[in-house]
Amino acid sequence: MKTAIYPGSFDPVTKGHLDVLKRAACIFDKVIVVVSVNVNKKSFLTTEEKIRLIKESCKDITNIEVDSFDGLTVEYAKKRKANVLIRGLRAVSDFEYEMQLSQVNSSLSEDIHTVFLITKPEYNFISSGTVREVAQMRGDVSKFVPSPVAKFLEEKYTKG
Repeated sequence: MKTAIYPGSFDPVTKGHLDVLKRAACIFDKVIVVVSVNVNKKSFLTTEEKIRLIKESCKDITNIEVDSFDGLTVEYAKKRKANVLIRGLRAVSDFEYEMQLSQVNSSLSEDIHTVFLITKPEYNFISSGTVREVAQMRGDVSKFVPSPVAKFLEEKYTKG
């Protein structure tokens, strides 16, 4: 069984993330979506909210699991007996950072390989940061995020 890890902050999960996830799920037997927990970085959503929203957004994908971790991605991958990391690319500007990250991970563990999946063109401009900004200004984010996320953000900012 070939298992891949799809790590990220998913703060919040976007349609671009789901595009990459759906294609990864077609390639690998199992994909573990892993929410990175970074105590030094202020998150928009809690880890629990991120996990719940990813699960709700991916109900139709049967070969995924959603988890969280605090630490090095390669160590998490080893624990889960996965040797592939999935990384999504939106634009050429993402590639330099992702390439460096891939090389660091490869240096930490030669058994870990990175697979880059490019989002569909209609998702190239979507970032979690942009979604957060539009949501905070009470704009419509439904074009950028799955419906459970759009509903959650609308409720969050209507009450606030």
